[in-house]
Amino acid sequence: MEISRESSVKEKVLIVGGGIGGFSSAIGLTQRGFDVEIVELHKEWKIYHVGIIVQSNFIRALATLGVGKEAVDAGYAYRGWRWRNNEDGSELGRSEGVSSAGPEFPADLGLARPALHDVLYKRVKELGISIRQGVTFETVTDNGDSVDVSFTDGTSGTYDLVIGADGAYSKMRQLLFGDTYKPEFTGQGVWRYNLPRPKDLEWAEAYITDPSRSIGTVPLTEDTMYIFVTSPEPGNPYFDPSKLAELMKDRMRGRGAKVEEFMEQITDPDLVVYRPLETCVIPAPWHKGRVVLIGDAVHSSTPHLGQGAAMAVEDAVVLSDELDKDAPIEERLTAFAERRYHRAKFIADSSALLGEWQMNPTPDADPMGLYERVRLFIGEEI
Repeated sequence: MEISRESSVKEKVLIVGGGIGGFSSAIGLTQRGFDVEIVELHKEWKIYHVGIIVQSNFIRALATLGVGKEAVDAGYAYRGWRWRNNEDGSELGRSEGVSSAGPEFPADLGLARPALHDVLYKRVKELGISIRQGVTFETVTDNGDSVDVSFTDGTSGTYDLVIGADGAYSKMRQLLFGDTYKPEFTGQGVWRYNLPRPKDLEWAEAYITDPSRSIGTVPLTEDTMYIFVTSPEPGNPYFDPSKLAELMKDRMRGRGAKVEEFMEQITDPDLVVYRPLETCVIPAPWHKGRVVLIGDAVHSSTPHLGQGAAMAVEDAVVLSDELDKDAPIEERLTAFAERRYHRAKFIADSSALLGEWQMNPTPDADPMGLYERVRLFIGEEI
């Protein structure tokens, strides 16, 4: 029997995955009265010590969850983006953001991934949400009016809904759709390294004259920034971890004095974070029965626009909103994907296009123009 959201009975929700989307969904649903439980495969949190770029729609979504100020306080509110010539550092253009989260919030934010984890984790614990680490699902049986789940620790439970927030290589996605959808390598990789922030660095900056790769710097805190390099990596090669610092520097050589100044500070291979760039977008609907997927499990994109985290948090906000309505579960989950699919696909397609322009430049390539269009798009209501 369908449970009315206007009744006093709480729906019980299992979230598989304790990442950005999983934590955000847990917060949103718990604040609306759902009984939420999280299981996370890893016994210890594995949070990459890298920075992420977030924009006004991310801050707006976190503010909806009640943690917008905490996230802003944990990062660095920079003024916007400036594009520079590789050779002489001259400015080619700029884009100063406009906040869609309200006048009290910035439009752009640099944020260390561990800092974001801490903000979300603290709120999850404050709400008393159960988290079991080192545990994931083993079997999922949808009974039509409930879902039975057995876990890898030998326990089991019955839930009204299961949310797969287990990332780009989602086991829950494989359970629902088999091998139909998998992340596909785009031909590029990204290299990241944290460095001290120059006191005059108040903008995120990208050196883009060389079309084959993009090199950029993003403030993270008053004292830190990170530098990123996107580069063509044909064949998706494996790199010896002990050589990552030199390999990253190889991809920065000859890109101008300012870039080489940063390059000389890259010394520790253990602090280089390299990832091949992949993408995977699944058509709506994103559920089967009482199991639904969110975040990178259904719409992973490359980081060219800095929208991956924002899309996951927006998913959480919209899913919480739709699930809180008094309607059959099928209608609620269908409405969720209808609100999210075209937005997530636009971001994934635009991100992929930027990467394609970098690998295969064309006369009509307009990265700055596309970025401005995305700026306007993300300011729209979700």
